[in-house]
Amino acid sequence: MTKQIIIPDKTEYMEWELPMVEIFETVEGEGSMAGFPTVFVRVFHCNLRCTWCDTTYSYAPAKEEYKATINQIIEKIKTFSSHRICFTGGEPLIHGKKSAALLVAMCELEKIKDVHIETNGAIDLEQFETLRVENEAVGTKARFIMDFKLPDSGEMDRMIYSNFEILKPQDEIKFVIGDDEDFKVATSVVKEHHKSGQVLYSPVWETMPPQKLVEKILTEPLPDVKLSLQMHKVIWHPDQRGV
Repeated sequence: MTKQIIIPDKTEYMEWELPMVEIFETVEGEGSMAGFPTVFVRVFHCNLRCTWCDTTYSYAPAKEEYKATINQIIEKIKTFSSHRICFTGGEPLIHGKKSAALLVAMCELEKIKDVHIETNGAIDLEQFETLRVENEAVGTKARFIMDFKLPDSGEMDRMIYSNFEILKPQDEIKFVIGDDEDFKVATSVVKEHHKSGQVLYSPVWETMPPQKLVEKILTEPLPDVKLSLQMHKVIWHPDQRGV
């Protein structure tokens, strides 16, 4: 039986509240949309605790910055000129039907061309995939960017491998590579489980210099893997928020 999230009429769900961290406009720093002006919608809370997480302010013991209704979030998005949204966290899908309702509302904004969902690999995507089938706007605009966790993250045992069955050509699978073991495991996972979607290898700069990762990709070889660098950490200080 296909898992499905049922959300009510728009007049009801637009008043649902979500715990929020921040909403801001900048350029996307990584993935296929890197460099494009983008609105970041960052919700609070995450079900993982990765060792190298750079957004620890988005989950407990930190506190949410504020609560906002879906209507308030949409009105804030409208104040920006960007045609793209990065739906992120924390883990943006952790709030279940509230996350689904916000996704629908964002995709139904006429000016929005792309909503990429930065999900962590420990959320079952099947229930959200039904939205891409049933809602034309979501089906046209929404893309998963699944951040598959590797040994260095400390959370690999939480990964849901069946998510690979859900991903489509427009989706992306990101592997954050912290060391040689991460590279070996990521490559094994790609060869065994990857079916569709662009594979991205992103280095943890402190422990996997980008040059070394490029050399490993070429030596393997992995001709269809794309190197993904965090552009925002080059432009701004790595710890700066709201950029």
